Amino acid sequence: MKLFKSLSLYGLALLASLTLPLMAQAAPADTDALKGVTNGKALFDINLSNINQVPLYLQVIGMTHDGLVGQGVEPKFVVAFRGASVQFISNQGGNDDTQAIKQQIAKSVSELASKGVKFEACAIATNLFQVDNDSLLPEVKVVGNTFISLIGYQAQGYGTIPVM
Repeated sequence: MKLFKSLSLYGLALLASLTLPLMAQAAPADTDALKGVTNGKALFDINLSNINQVPLYLQVIGMTHDGLVGQGVEPKFVVAFRGASVQFISNQGGNDDTQAIKQQIAKSVSELASKGVKFEACAIATNLFQVDNDSLLPEVKVVGNTFISLIGYQAQGYGTIPVM
């Protein structure tokens, strides 16, 4: 029993010596870039043709939102879908595989919308790709032309982040 206690204490000491240096390191921050910044205005211009890429980018947008909040900056995000990507925020069409991915996308969109992220879809793209506007996720607002949205949001101080 004495040997077991001494091994246990040795194991705890070893574990502590390995993990404490990791815990002591500060998490990376964006202090220089955010100096004096109170809000972060970004328009994510999503123009993807591969549905498999969309969940990852939505996850990163969420991480970006949370990263700003964690550093004391209020995020003001708009996510604009144009081109073929409008098909991925619609409940119409697709096989079992794409339906599963669309469910992931819908969940991410809902979570981001609950944090105040706004979503838009281009009416020109929905027309070109024959996507019924009524089939889009409820969080998504259809706009006439996302190029015009990009121009307008840039004039309001939003930075455009292309996602292609």
